[in-house]
Amino acid sequence: MTTTEAQKQTRILVQAAAQACEEKKGEDIRILELDPIDAGLSDFFLIASATNDRQAIAIADEIEHRLKKEFGVFPNSVEGRRKGDWILLDYVDFVAHIFLTERRAFYDIERLRKSARPLTPAEFDAELTSALAAKTIAARSKAKPAAAKKKAAKKVVAGVKSTASSKAPAKPIGARKRAASKA
Repeated sequence: MTTTEAQKQTRILVQAAAQACEEKKGEDIRILELDPIDAGLSDFFLIASATNDRQAIAIADEIEHRLKKEFGVFPNSVEGRRKGDWILLDYVDFVAHIFLTERRAFYDIERLRKSARPLTPAEFDAELTSALAAKTIAARSKAKPAAAKKKAAKKVVAGVKSTASSKAPAKPIGARKRAASKA
């Protein structure tokens, strides 16, 4: 898998995790695209708030379940599930942080990662969609020259066939001899 394919796969996983947060009524969902120089270990942070510990656990469970079911991906580690005030799901290329609202305000990860680019799930979806569309267009433009070559080759073959069929069919040898003897 190339680097761009791996990045695309990571973006798809983050998108699915963000959708799981939204479905479980997570609040103030943010995706931080971490600066590659600053981040080192992870590309994205997914941050969501929950109103109580049971909701935080439900959000974390939904993220885990969805990524396992749809992509066969498991978190590398899970922290804080018992207490439920800050649950961390580490998927290596991205980390999901599910906070109680008060804890999120106290730790303020967004402020600690100033070099990160904050995105809403809608902005993230739009970027992913446009990146996939650009890749599709590039693939089609690469495929067009090959298709044009095939089409030109078919025209040449069709031209050869049509020229061969436009000539009068050759007379059988017996017919030639009879025509020669009559003359």
